[in-house]
Amino acid sequence: MAKLLMPKATAVWLIDNTGLTFEQIGDFCGLHELEVQAIADGEVAPGMHGIDPVQSGQLSAEEIKRCEADPDSSLKLSVSDIPQPVIRHKGPRYTPVSKRADKPDGIAWLAKHHPELADAQINRLIGTTKPTVLAVKERTHWNSANIRPRSPVELGLCSQEELAIEIDKAIKAGRKPLEQPIMEPINEDPDAGGWEGLE
Repeated sequence: MAKLLMPKATAVWLIDNTGLTFEQIGDFCGLHELEVQAIADGEVAPGMHGIDPVQSGQLSAEEIKRCEADPDSSLKLSVSDIPQPVIRHKGPRYTPVSKRADKPDGIAWLAKHHPELADAQINRLIGTTKPTVLAVKERTHWNSANIRPRSPVELGLCSQEELAIEIDKAIKAGRKPLEQPIMEPINEDPDAGGWEGLE
């Protein structure tokens, strides 16, 4: 639903240039009737320049005349013929430089734990390219020796919800998940691995 741009400035213009009631202006602008009265008295928004809703295309002059003639009627926002901006949800997303090195680890984890996912699904989840996915799966990636399969959710490359949606899509497409989930060993020793040379 479209919303009024700059409601207080619009209310200032409507107060100064029309014979509408405070209740009608308040309903149209999303303000309380007392707030509209305070604007008219100069207690709220003193010195604010009014914005003409007719000129901005949010209201028609006929609509104002109709409501001036009938104090019980409400102003209706004009439907704009200007196309609304499209909100883009899909497609590649920006990955911070610090997380880019984690992408092969996430790909390896998905390939190991969820073989039912297609390469295109892995591309969407991780935000990578098909050649990178193939290189990690075939162990021809330039950094294959250092790749450790780690969950992309824990790495922050995708959310658990996004992963669950893609897995559901893969299963609905007829691809079989693993019969037994792979259980990763939990390393309880805080000194084991990853902190060499810090003693």
